[in-house]
Amino acid sequence: MKKIIAALLLVVLAGYGVNAQRKVQPTTTTRAAARSSVSKIKDESIDYSSVLTFGATTNTSAGLLGGFVVRKANRLENTLFGKTQFRYLALEIVNVRHPKEVPTPAGTGERFTPGKQNYLFAVRPQYGREIVFSSRNGDEGIAINGILAAGLSLGIVKPYYVRYQVRPGIIKTEPYNPTTQSLESILGKGGFLQGLDKSQILPGINFKAALSFELSAFRSNLTGIEVGFLAEIFSSKAVIMPLADNKSTFTSAYVTVYFGSKK
Repeated sequence: MKKIIAALLLVVLAGYGVNAQRKVQPTTTTRAAARSSVSKIKDESIDYSSVLTFGATTNTSAGLLGGFVVRKANRLENTLFGKTQFRYLALEIVNVRHPKEVPTPAGTGERFTPGKQNYLFAVRPQYGREIVFSSRNGDEGIAINGILAAGLSLGIVKPYYVRYQVRPGIIKTEPYNPTTQSLESILGKGGFLQGLDKSQILPGINFKAALSFELSAFRSNLTGIEVGFLAEIFSSKAVIMPLADNKSTFTSAYVTVYFGSKK
């Protein structure tokens, strides 16, 4: 009798285990489906799908006005870690300066940079992601986005031209050679576009990480600030000042003030 009761208990327990397993399976599937659906949930406070902005930038490797930036962001269907994300595209054109550049007044009062032999301009197409950390509540608050982007760099090394006096009454404009031209003969720097046809090209890559703060918006117009860090590596050294140490890797912190529209 005891054996029969024990066998019945085993059958009941086995059946209970099978039923429990059947009940758990749909629950697991449901949770997996729920997690999958989370990645497609849209932030209803973001009622736009694309952003186009223009800006001016300054950085620790440039002067007050470092260059110009065009940015385009398109909203993606899927989220990243539950956050709304955008496809980020940008084009930067900036002037990269040597850390030892110090503009100095010439005898005529015009400013030029002693020791500078070449300009270095960087053209940077970039591709990446812009993640929405915090969106605006209507017309209030500040929207905060995170940006990760990378791309190729096109370095343009252009000769630095100066005007100098050969002898009284004779003035020439030529590429500056700090090893042969005396500072006393320099009258000022040449035209900004002079020597563009004699430029050399340095290919490279760049990477940046940044935070974007949308400060204000009126209907479809917006203004904001992008603050970040950028690293750039060229295929060889960019000779900006031949009498100083030159390098192929540049790092800088930057600030970009931008304005544009969204739709």
